[in-house]
Amino acid sequence: MTQETITIENKTGIHARPASVFVQTATKFKSKVQIKAKGKTVDAKSILMIMSMGLVKGTEITIVADGPDEAEAVKTLKELVESKFGEE
Repeated sequence: MTQETITIENKTGIHARPASVFVQTATKFKSKVQIKAKGKTVDAKSILMIMSMGLVKGTEITIVADGPDEAEAVKTLKELVESKFGEE
C-alpha cells in the first residue's frame, strides 16, 4: 500500500470538473484507489463519492492506493492535485 497526504490548493476546491478529471485519472490504474479526508474514506474512482466529501481549498486529503501500480497511481494523482487541476 502506498499513500501521500496533500492539501487542496485550488480556489474552488474539488468541484465537478476536477472531480471528473481525478476519477478519469484514477480509473486508468489497476490498483484500488481511495481518498481519505475529514474522517471518511471513499473510492477515488467514484465521482459521486468524491463530490459527497465537499473538498474545499485547504482540506488535507490522503490518496491511498493498493495494487500492482499503486506507487505510480499515488504519484500521478498527487501531481494532479498539486497542478490545481490546471485551473489556475
